[in-house]
This record gives sequence, C-alpha cells and structure tokens, in this order.
Amino acid sequence: MSLDRIDRLILDILQNALPLTCQPFADIALQLEISEDEVIRRIAVMKETGLIRRIGGIMNSQQLGYFSTLCALSVPAERIDEVAEKINRLAGVTHNYLRDHHYNIWFTITAPSQSDAEKQLQELEQDCGLSILSMPARKLYKIKVSFDMGDKP
Repeated sequence: MSLDRIDRLILDILQNALPLTCQPFADIALQLEISEDEVIRRIAVMKETGLIRRIGGIMNSQQLGYFSTLCALSVPAERIDEVAEKINRLAGVTHNYLRDHHYNIWFTITAPSQSDAEKQLQELEQDCGLSILSMPARKLYKIKVSFDMGDKP
C-alpha cells in the first residue's frame, strides 16, 4: 500500500496523540484540514489492507495486578498451523510468532493471576501433547512502540 502525507499523519496521530474525545476522528480531521469522512475512509482502507491491525488502548497489566509470561514451544513443522490456532484461541494471548529456532513458536499470555495462566497453559499442553517453556515477566522495561512516519501537520 502506498501512503501519502495525509495517511502518514493519520498514522502518527493514531499512535501518539489520538484525541480522547467523543469524536476523535472529527478532531483528527480538523487538525489535518480534511473531512471526518475522509479520515474514517483512510483508516478503513488501512485496516482492510492490514496496515492497521487494531485501534485501542494498551493497559499496563502489571499495574492492574495481572500475570504475564513469555512462552515457547518446539512444534513439528506439520503441526505449526494447528498449534498456532489453539494458542490464538486463548483469551490472554497478545503475541504469537513463528521463529527459526528449536523453540519455533513463541507467544505471550496475560491472565488475572499466575494460577489462571498456568491452568490455561496446562490445558494447552494436554490439548497439543507438547511441553511449554514458560518464562514469567519479572520486570517490565518497555511496552510502547511508535513508528515515526516522518511527517508533521
């Protein structure tokens, strides 16, 4: 997808300065001197093409008292899609990646408590017949990423 200056500005605003108002897209439109419909149309195209996966808040799960762990599995090549689908069905999974390594599927899971996460992981192990390496988060160093699009309004 080819992005023009307005698309890049919209992406910067969505990542770093989304107005927390009743009409955030109207506010973005005003800032960029285009119509609200045009902002919504451009965002819809970026979502349809997969450039934008989702628009939403990111909570600090640790401050909310949640438990988070990075997990890894060694999955036979012929079972990767099957196992990935099972992982993706777990409510607390935020990331799920295929890697070129002995441990070839890596994912993170967040749950209200350590016991809740462990229960989900045990059920997944039983369902898949595979052992999961769980590496609980001990300290959070970074949670935000922003892709600077290089344009300023």
